[in-house]
Amino acid sequence: MEFQLVPLHWVYLAFIVLILGVLIKRRDTTLVCVVGIFALGWLATESLSGSVSGIFNSFIYATKELIGTIFIISIIVAMSRVLIKTGINEMMVAPLTRFMRTPTLAFWGIGLIMMVTSWFFWPSPGVALIGAVLLPVAVRVGLPALGAAMAMNLFGHGIALSGDYIIQGAPKLTADAAGLPVSAVMEASVPLVIVMGVVTTATAFWMMRRDMAKGKWRDGLVTEASPVTAMEEARIELPFLWKRVLAVLIPLLFVVDVVAMFVLNLQGGDATALVGGTAVFILLLVTMLAHRNQGLEQTTTYLIEGFQFGFRVFGPVIPIAAFFYLGDSAFTELFGKVLPEGSHGIVNDLGVALANHVPLNQAIGAVTLTVTGAITGLDGSGFSGISLAGSIAQLFASAIGTGAATLTALGQVAAIWVGGGTLIPWALIPAAAICGVSPFELARRNLKPVLIGLSVTTVVAMFII
Repeated sequence: MEFQLVPLHWVYLAFIVLILGVLIKRRDTTLVCVVGIFALGWLATESLSGSVSGIFNSFIYATKELIGTIFIISIIVAMSRVLIKTGINEMMVAPLTRFMRTPTLAFWGIGLIMMVTSWFFWPSPGVALIGAVLLPVAVRVGLPALGAAMAMNLFGHGIALSGDYIIQGAPKLTADAAGLPVSAVMEASVPLVIVMGVVTTATAFWMMRRDMAKGKWRDGLVTEASPVTAMEEARIELPFLWKRVLAVLIPLLFVVDVVAMFVLNLQGGDATALVGGTAVFILLLVTMLAHRNQGLEQTTTYLIEGFQFGFRVFGPVIPIAAFFYLGDSAFTELFGKVLPEGSHGIVNDLGVALANHVPLNQAIGAVTLTVTGAITGLDGSGFSGISLAGSIAQLFASAIGTGAATLTALGQVAAIWVGGGTLIPWALIPAAAICGVSPFELARRNLKPVLIGLSVTTVVAMFII
């Protein structure tokens, strides 16, 4: 449905452009985001107190939305610290060293394992499960921590999530909105997901190797070393038999988690919670065995270290997340119903306005679906706008007379690659935090490969339509 955009829409769009420009210039965005929240609050409430209060309330809203991710990362980091101190981690990863002998094998190996894992229970739990095990091996053979984060991120939150062929959450949303069978959208998405995945990962890998060879590589470490690769000064010796038993038991517990996810049909937050609870259990078990009489106190110490790391990583992310959440339902919750009648949120309104003001043919239709999907992905969820992409695809296909499934799949791929966790800094925090790198640096490294991949995929879609 078409309706008039109001100043709120244009101010929001202006700040999106400004924030993206600041990110590209490798500058911090906190000030810009706070000013943007204040400006939107002023327009919405016409009140100084309301707009100032809106800044704080938006931070609270963003923190509530992100708290599950903060906690799982913090707990995994706490667990990994005790595994590293006791040397259990080294014993766990020893068998993998035979397969990851070079940075190239490590990059593609981590990526493929992450992709398969993410197909079965989505990327965020996948990062938590495999990051602490595979990252030390990759770093040991020369793959930078940021390179490992790129591999996990592009293969998991990119390839696996944009297709979502096992859980089928994404294709169901887009297919329902487009009035198509889920199988039709999934079938149409296969060539697009393949092209997008191959082009993006190959470009990212080539650019990484090029910059490393030229000495231009920046690893963007948050701390001096990653939380899962940092070797503590004081090592704790455990009997060899205990370490061997625990090195087998810990992966088995996570395998049991995977089985439970299938049997109990756990997805998303429920799957992450199962992994988090298992990590807490492992932390308690290993800490008590390693520290014995001091186990009670050391358990708290490890948890404190984990939460310190988690909040240190999320600190610069909350302001930018707070701004972009205003593009969706958060705006009405914080500032009331001030958007026009029929509005579905600022971001979705902008997407609809774009779709309503372009001429229609196969080429324009493909480009518009890609841009619309990317815009709706700017809120950082990836999933909030794919229903809109399905609806617009249905409208375009009716006008063009063909290509409904392909256009729907294209909008889905664009929305999830942008918002699902490869370009929006707070959305790719799971991979960045596990690898101990800045989410902003990871977003910058992903930017050119993802944009190139989207361009090539859009051209391929034009011919398929």
